[in-house]
Amino acid sequence: MSSEAPPASSAEELAADLSAAAISKKQLKKDARKAEKAEKAAQRQQQQPQGNVEEDPHAANYGDVPVEEIQSKAISGRTWTDVGDLGEASAGRRVLVRGAAQAIRPVSKKMAFVVLRQSMSTVQCVLVASADAGVSMQMVRFATSLSKESIVDVEGVVSLPKEPLKATTQQVEIQARKLYCINRAIPTLPINLEDAARSEAEFERAEQAGEKLVRVGQDTRLNFRAIDLRTPSNQAIFRIQCQVENKFREFLLSKKFVGIHSPKLISGSSEGGAAVFKLQYNGQPACLAQSPQLYKQMAICGGFERVFEVGPVFRAENSNTHRHLCEFVGLDAEMEIREHYFEVCDIIDGLFVAIFKHLNENCKKELETINRQYPFEPLKYLKKTLKLTYEEGIQMLKEAGTEIEPMGDLNTEAEKKLGRLVKDKPLPGSSPLNFAGLALHSPAFLQCHLGPAGEEIISGAQRIHTPELLTKRATECGIDASTIASYIESFSYGAPPHGGFGVGLERVVMLFCALNNIRKGSLFPRDPQRLVP
Repeated sequence: MSSEAPPASSAEELAADLSAAAISKKQLKKDARKAEKAEKAAQRQQQQPQGNVEEDPHAANYGDVPVEEIQSKAISGRTWTDVGDLGEASAGRRVLVRGAAQAIRPVSKKMAFVVLRQSMSTVQCVLVASADAGVSMQMVRFATSLSKESIVDVEGVVSLPKEPLKATTQQVEIQARKLYCINRAIPTLPINLEDAARSEAEFERAEQAGEKLVRVGQDTRLNFRAIDLRTPSNQAIFRIQCQVENKFREFLLSKKFVGIHSPKLISGSSEGGAAVFKLQYNGQPACLAQSPQLYKQMAICGGFERVFEVGPVFRAENSNTHRHLCEFVGLDAEMEIREHYFEVCDIIDGLFVAIFKHLNENCKKELETINRQYPFEPLKYLKKTLKLTYEEGIQMLKEAGTEIEPMGDLNTEAEKKLGRLVKDKPLPGSSPLNFAGLALHSPAFLQCHLGPAGEEIISGAQRIHTPELLTKRATECGIDASTIASYIESFSYGAPPHGGFGVGLERVVMLFCALNNIRKGSLFPRDPQRLVP
């Protein structure tokens, strides 16, 4: 639906327009020329957006705002208020707010309610026809003709309701005096926001009561992600994600790390194997970086003692699982090692404890919001991460009946099982954990696990810092050493011992909030089956 409603040529035509919930594009095209002339004439007479001119002295207080009036042509000097800032202290104050019309409820010809949503906050706006207030019955009718999710501006006076409000986050109301539609949503949305925001508990209660509620599937959510992202839980999830990233940066900066940005177009595989997206780069073969690994190490060779990066990582893996993506946000770090790779472990330890503490102390509203739709247990973790040697970890698995090849990588099932073993058998004197926070290490490898499922979130290692051994290992891993010649050569100029780690931002959020699928923590996920939206 267009945000611009054509002025009617007569009172009867306008009344018919206002009685409809929407005006079709076909109708707009048909009357385009006529509407344009009438609109220009109306704008010359009055600068306010046009609403109902049906003998309505308050017509200037409502209506669809013509698009040309909001194309940054003038600055009005008006003061806007965030919906989330409205509280008891705002009572009696005149405010101007903008948001999406989440719910519209007509009560009578003279009264209607509009619930306005801005980000994670909602407020109830009340329209009551009154000459003193400048609200007409036509204005009430205009409000009830709006389609859900239309963007509207409301100006009015804040008041305190007689009874607590259950349907809104803000416990105040706005007695509307003016209401303008900035952009109308289509009359029928592909998914209903109320359906998309339901918890599993609501479905269970409805089933017990013999009711059937609409369940919005994951693919449908992702197909119409711009609507799905408006749910309270999604608004909270991505605020949590933002805080994880910010704390990652903040903590490492406090430890004298320097942020870098490495190229994502590279000449050869950065991690070996076939899981790489290949492309042509100005006539020569190239690929998307599987990690910033090579460039983190070259930065260490370049004299930066400690570096970190936040950036996209690409994996051409045909893994259609709940925890894999073809593109994700990597949180990577690399640092010099003076004596022992436990120096890396200690950084990881402090980093995650700092992140968890920050989220628990500063994101209570967001965590509570997520918990309402996707219930989860608060994380319980040791302030000092448990460290197991590789041999100790393998022995625990063997005692539990799982055999692992000597010095072999742990597969997914072994990782989960080891995580559960640590969770179920905490150290003497420690409380039961649902964060199986452990570092499984050998001189060349490090893994950390998180969550009840014991899933890996970090992999890292002490790196090779001699060009000869690097060449040998690249060949053994199936990497053509000539494609990473500049990387290997950088170590021949003198390189200190170093190590580092990488972690997926989406996976951290998924596991901290116990989400059952990593796609819930990716804004617009890319997996083997999805390239849009």
